[in-house]
Amino acid sequence: MIYEALLLLGVVAVADFIFLFIAQNFPRFMPPQASESWQMKFWLFFVIGAYFVYFWSRTGQTLAMKTWRIRVVDIERSKLPVLKAVVRYCLAWMWFLPGLAIAAQLGLKPLNSLIAVSIGFTLWACTAVFDKDKQFLHDKLAKTRLIHVEPDQTLSN
Repeated sequence: MIYEALLLLGVVAVADFIFLFIAQNFPRFMPPQASESWQMKFWLFFVIGAYFVYFWSRTGQTLAMKTWRIRVVDIERSKLPVLKAVVRYCLAWMWFLPGLAIAAQLGLKPLNSLIAVSIGFTLWACTAVFDKDKQFLHDKLAKTRLIHVEPDQTLSN
């Protein structure tokens, strides 16, 4: 996830640039404080989702997943349809949402918010530990699964 986050940093930086360019040059489409608005958060949710859905439904792998030889497939081990990729993306937010919701509800300061998100993150990760197939809960709910991909034998010749 750390490697994926580093790759997403570039995607988010470009998306931020595009959003802020539109907000500054077309003010009637954006409020004055657009960078702090729900519109920017929605835009980033959409862009990050488009990134994952595109790669998951096209090849089953993002660049980080290729590096770690992991592929996401549906439960029949076939190519992931776009709708299942969208569902998986939305459900994967459960890694963070419970902790963020608790932090927002309790008005926690940044460090305590990080602790709340970390606890939620750890609890979500434990769903794979207790699953007989070692799959995360969001994969079970989306009817997808992560599989290990053997290296391409033609590359070693």
